[in-house]
Amino acid sequence: CLVHAGTGLLQEVVYLVSQGADPDEIGLMNIDEQLPVLEYPQPGLDIIKELTSPRLIKSHLPYRFLPSDLHNGNSKVIYMARNPKDLVVSYYQFHRSLRTMSYRGTFQEFCRRFMNDKLGYGSWFEHVQEFWEHHMDANVLFLKYEDMHKDLATMVEQLVRFLGVSYDKAQLETMVEHCHQLIDQCCNAEALPVGRGRVGLWKDIFTVSMNEKFDLVYKQKMGKCDLTFDFYL
Repeated sequence: CLVHAGTGLLQEVVYLVSQGADPDEIGLMNIDEQLPVLEYPQPGLDIIKELTSPRLIKSHLPYRFLPSDLHNGNSKVIYMARNPKDLVVSYYQFHRSLRTMSYRGTFQEFCRRFMNDKLGYGSWFEHVQEFWEHHMDANVLFLKYEDMHKDLATMVEQLVRFLGVSYDKAQLETMVEHCHQLIDQCCNAEALPVGRGRVGLWKDIFTVSMNEKFDLVYKQKMGKCDLTFDFYL
């Protein structure tokens, strides 16, 4: 079960690692059919139940709303968190790009809604802290989006161990290279706003006053949490 920020890219990396696939295969398939979203009406729970094990399922739900099998340790959870400044910029661009949402407010308004927990799926601050409380659980792998760009090889090794797949040294090196290729393709895709996948995206759009306000809210809501983020590399 995959949850939260950076999941579009993570789901493809997880598919590559778990299936021993290569980036060219990803480009020829509808990855959302391979990793259906748990809470979406399509394809629906009935079809998800019919998938053969081990199933790969994606979700954005808070920890408390996930199926009891996950809470009981009977299924594995890969959670990806992204630094919230880049996240809110990417989320804003995503809202503006979807015809179903067609958000036309300013980024300042959108960022204010984010800080006040007024966007879909509720509070990001609660969401990420709730999963962080379980990051030491044996069935939870807590990843950071920035580490995918900073040290992809280590992240791939973590996924290999966590998913229980078997690679020799040469196969692992090839898989890391495939994942690098995939990330380059995703982050430089012409269909995306320029650089949406890069780290430090927020510096291009945050004003000084917005940044100060965001830092204050972040400190208030995350002050007791020992989770840290890289806001630029």
